[in-house]
Amino acid sequence: MIRDITLGQYYPGQSVIHRLDARTKIIAALMYIIELFIVNSFRGFGIAILALAVVIAVSGVPVRFIFRGLKAVFIIIMLTFVINLFMIDGTVIWQWKFLTITYESLYRSCFMALRLVLLIIGTSMMTLTTKPMELTDGLEKLLKPLSKVGVPSHEIALMMTIALRFIPTLLEETDKIMKAQQARGADFESGNLIQRAKSLIPILIPLFVSSFRIAQELALAMEARCYHGGEGRTRMNEIRFSKRDVWAAFLMVAFLGVIIASRWLFR
Repeated sequence: MIRDITLGQYYPGQSVIHRLDARTKIIAALMYIIELFIVNSFRGFGIAILALAVVIAVSGVPVRFIFRGLKAVFIIIMLTFVINLFMIDGTVIWQWKFLTITYESLYRSCFMALRLVLLIIGTSMMTLTTKPMELTDGLEKLLKPLSKVGVPSHEIALMMTIALRFIPTLLEETDKIMKAQQARGADFESGNLIQRAKSLIPILIPLFVSSFRIAQELALAMEARCYHGGEGRTRMNEIRFSKRDVWAAFLMVAFLGVIIASRWLFR
């Protein structure tokens, strides 16, 4: 399960999507999230799925690798589905004691679960096709206008990138701890939910200790390289918009228009 988490990982490639400016991909991801909340029908989701399929195909990232990341959030998706399944009144399909499933609740459950799946896949495409350093530079450039009102844009971008970058590292560390505990006879699979939660305590304590150790090593490495924040920092490779970014922006605006139009076309 831990190895299935793809959030924060970068998949190397030379596709058009990989070569887009990081700012373009960040804005595209934000627009895609907004568009998913604008959609009000499954036909509208069909348009979003088609656009996402084109991006995945152009990026060259294997579909199996992308969907593998859904395994880690399967419980959240199912929980979202189940909660909506019993929360909406309407035409009754099935009823047992106080549990009632209606046509409207089934429709809403499938709708919300599909939206969540598309959100996860769409946002993961940004990290899968963008290097951590490029992501940092892109976030900093986008937040730079806020620095005029005292917002530390460089520090915020750096923290967000470090958080994404160390997700795979912490997951790998968790996997090592679990294997070490299992070699000593620990059992994480059997028992009820409470017993399984208690069995995670021998994992969480070493993981916290390891996390602080990694953070300290990172801080020492940054100090050794004379890091003192974003003031006066220069870059060997400055990020710049190109013609492909202009075309990408045009396609994003066109897609937004189609999604807005779908609210009235597919009522």
